[in-house]
Amino acid sequence: MDQFFVLRLIRHAPTRGNQQKRYIGWTDEAILPFDAEPDLLLKTVVGSDLKRCRQTAAVLFPNAVYRANRELRECHFGQWETKTYEELKDIGLYQSWIDDPWGIRPPGGESLADMAERVERGIRKLPDDREVTLVLHGGPIRYLMAEALGEKFQDQIALHGGCHTLTWESRQAFEERALCTSFSVEPLTANGNM
Repeated sequence: MDQFFVLRLIRHAPTRGNQQKRYIGWTDEAILPFDAEPDLLLKTVVGSDLKRCRQTAAVLFPNAVYRANRELRECHFGQWETKTYEELKDIGLYQSWIDDPWGIRPPGGESLADMAERVERGIRKLPDDREVTLVLHGGPIRYLMAEALGEKFQDQIALHGGCHTLTWESRQAFEERALCTSFSVEPLTANGNM
């Protein structure tokens, strides 16, 4: 009988741009300092190749090897990178994108459908282990949770530093995109946020 498969999704610590509510997709910002109890036992972590994920993993899992995967990056916001809602709200294409982020691309960027397709390619390259820990961005985490739970993307919340644990009956069930059998969220910092 197959063993359970566990996928842990951890959102990186916040950056200055995150705090300022800017679109920080492929912009390679450093994280702000944070305190957390490190896990010294985990040996391998997979995640986005961007600095904020690498740095978060280094604090949380100092003894782990980090396997960077470019396909697990956040959505690319193109010309809207580092901009805020206030700076973009009067642009017609931006308003259309707000209404249909799955079908409309920011100039020079990608739609959520593009991001989802890319993330799926990245997920197919996960280590063949029974438990996998990923350090990712909000968009990919929300996408993976929505798929695993059979819910809408916009209904998912991925807090900075939150560990979202999804469990399937087997690795095969995960790979076939069956709904997960259990889901939980826990903070990785003492005060519950970063």
